[in-house]
Amino acid sequence: MPLLLDFTPVEHAVKHGHLPAIKYLLDHGADLHLQRGDGTLLHSATSRGQSEIVKFLLSKGADVDAISDLGTPLLLAALKGHPSTLKILLQHGADPNKVAGLFGIIDVALHKSSVSCVKLLIQGGANVSGINHLAKAAEKGLTEAIKCLLEAGANPNVVDRFGRLPIELAVEYGTREDVEILFPFTSPISTVAHWSVDGIISHVQMEIKQLEDDNFVEKRISDLKQQAAEAFKKQDYLNASVFYTQVRC
Repeated sequence: MPLLLDFTPVEHAVKHGHLPAIKYLLDHGADLHLQRGDGTLLHSATSRGQSEIVKFLLSKGADVDAISDLGTPLLLAALKGHPSTLKILLQHGADPNKVAGLFGIIDVALHKSSVSCVKLLIQGGANVSGINHLAKAAEKGLTEAIKCLLEAGANPNVVDRFGRLPIELAVEYGTREDVEILFPFTSPISTVAHWSVDGIISHVQMEIKQLEDDNFVEKRISDLKQQAAEAFKKQDYLNASVFYTQVRC
């Protein structure tokens, strides 16, 4: 990002949301397509949610899909949680499937918990396949986003990087309603004895408890080993022996 003194007058005008100044400067030769690492004038206006300035810049011919270090203006709108600005960009032909970086635009909107942005992106033709958006929506407990993604054809039978299905994440992080929404679309899990909403909830809750118990045991063993080592250093062999015996039990 340039230093404050390095900004051009039109960049200053966008930064401060001064539309009349922007119009004047562009009419008198300011560069609409000025590009820096953090983007164009359109990126700057989008990141601030300046909808009227975004409209004006687009009307003057700003590149709606220009790429910056952070991605496209559309991705910035999702990242900042500006649905009204995002809608304007889509109306002017922004590509919701243009990816620059590791994350898709829907994933960014989900991370921001902006269900409005998710809905607009899906309506605008964003691809719901590929990245496991349902897992992210379930993990964040975004009920309306789960509904939208399912209606758009997202696959509920794709696991996350830890091997968990969206419905399992919904049990752990969401609500019963989220589980009920996902259940009819989810293929039965072989390890769940009774395939029902209550069955999957019980199964996941039992797995969570087992994991917590295992973690407790591991920590207890680690603590005992440390106490034994400290006792041995102090030549307190009796207590060291007791601690080591407890580790083996």
